[in-house]
Amino acid sequence: MKRSIFAIALLATVAACGAPAAEAPADTGATAEATTESSVYADLGGEPNGPVYRKAKGDTLAVSGFDVVSYFTGDGVPVEGTEEFTVKYQGYDYRFANEDNAKAFIEDPDKYAPAYGGYCAWAIGANDALAPGDPQVYEIVDGTLYLNFNEDVQDRWEKDIPGFIAKADTNYPTHSPDEHYQD
Repeated sequence: MKRSIFAIALLATVAACGAPAAEAPADTGATAEATTESSVYADLGGEPNGPVYRKAKGDTLAVSGFDVVSYFTGDGVPVEGTEEFTVKYQGYDYRFANEDNAKAFIEDPDKYAPAYGGYCAWAIGANDALAPGDPQVYEIVDGTLYLNFNEDVQDRWEKDIPGFIAKADTNYPTHSPDEHYQD
């Protein structure tokens, strides 16, 4: 029995070693870049004009992967986007649920990208602070998408939306594009 197992293992090893080896790509960096590029539906370029909220510093996924066009279409319920329809804008990845939404964003990204880079509209207005915006706690005001930290914060924000927007419009540009919310 031991000889049979040894013989099978030896034959498997010989077969594996005798098989032609797959050639490794000469430049693994280029391959990784090509793989990343192939998952991008479009790259609009541009530089960020302020910080954009993402879950961790160094990540590039904006709005936690939610389709920002979906807030404005249909029944206005936000949906998550897919990797297939990723549009890079100002260095960040915006995902879309379908090609039509990706194309709408490509046509006018500033119309759909959330105010203050997806940071909490109340926090930036009330405290000049960066706090995460929850993609499911939002409001569209005068055609602009605003996210808030949670429903309690949104209740505070709704008490003086024009005032908080005016303050946030002044505060947000003072933050560096590479700044990130810290716990």
